Amino acid sequence: MLAFPNAKINIGLQIISKRSDGYHNIATCFYPIGWADALEIIEDKHTSFTSSGIAIPGSNQDNLCLKAYNLIKKDYDIPPVHIHLHKVIPIGAGLGGGSSDAGFTIKLINQKFELNISDNIMENYAGQLGSDCAFFIRNSPTLATEKGEIFEPISVNLKGYFILLVYPNIHVSTATAYSGVQPKISGINLKDSISSDISLWKNSVINDFENSVFAQFPLISKIKNDLYTNGAEYAAMSGSGSTVFGIFKHQPDANIFKTENNLVFEEEIKW
Repeated sequence: MLAFPNAKINIGLQIISKRSDGYHNIATCFYPIGWADALEIIEDKHTSFTSSGIAIPGSNQDNLCLKAYNLIKKDYDIPPVHIHLHKVIPIGAGLGGGSSDAGFTIKLINQKFELNISDNIMENYAGQLGSDCAFFIRNSPTLATEKGEIFEPISVNLKGYFILLVYPNIHVSTATAYSGVQPKISGINLKDSISSDISLWKNSVINDFENSVFAQFPLISKIKNDLYTNGAEYAAMSGSGSTVFGIFKHQPDANIFKTENNLVFEEEIKW
C-alpha cells in the first residue's frame, strides 16, 4: 500500500515565552502543500525499514516511520511489515517532512489493516513522536499553539494561488534558531491576521525566527526579498528555516530561483 506524505509550511510563527520544561510556547499556522515523499508498506516475514532518494541521517531503527509502526504494534495485533520511504522533501528545511512521514505511516497502517482507529487516537500516537507529527493526521490548515501540539482549525483558504518554495541547501538547526530569539508576547493576533486578506499579511504575519536566521545567513533573506521583487503577495521563511516560500496570484517563473544550490518546488495550491 502506497501513500505520499506531503510537506507543510508555517504561515507566521510567534515565539511567545520560554516554558519551565525547556520548550517554548508558540503560535503558528500549519498549512499543507504538495511537495511529497513516497511511502510504501507491505507485509513481510520480518519488520524492516529502507529508504531511497535523499539520504536520511541516523540508523534505520531510529526512523520515525518504524517508531510509528512500533507504537501501534504495542496495542494492535498487526503482522510484520517492510516500510520503504523514498525521500524527496529536504531534511531540516522547516517543512515537516519527517513528521509527515510518521503521521502518514500511522494512517497507512490503520488503513491497510482496517484497524478503524479514530483521528483523535491517531493524533495521540503521532504526538508521541513529535510536536507537529499529529498535524498530518487531518492534514488541513491548523492554528498550533503552546508547544505546537494544541490544534484548532483556522479559516484560511489559498486554493487557486501559486506557491514557490526555495530551499538554499542551508541547514539551520532548531537549537541555533531558538538561541537567537527573545520570546515576547506579540500585540498581533495571529489567527485574526491570517484570517484577513493575504494582501495584509506582509506587515502582520511574521516569523519571529527570521531576524536572527537572516543575520546568520543573508542568502535566506535575499531569497525572501527576491520573491517579493518577483510579485509574491506574501513571502516568509517556513519554521526555523531555511526554506523560504512565496505565495502568488499568478504562476511565477520558478527558473529565476533555480541555481546549483537551490532546490525549487512550485505548484498551484490544492488546499
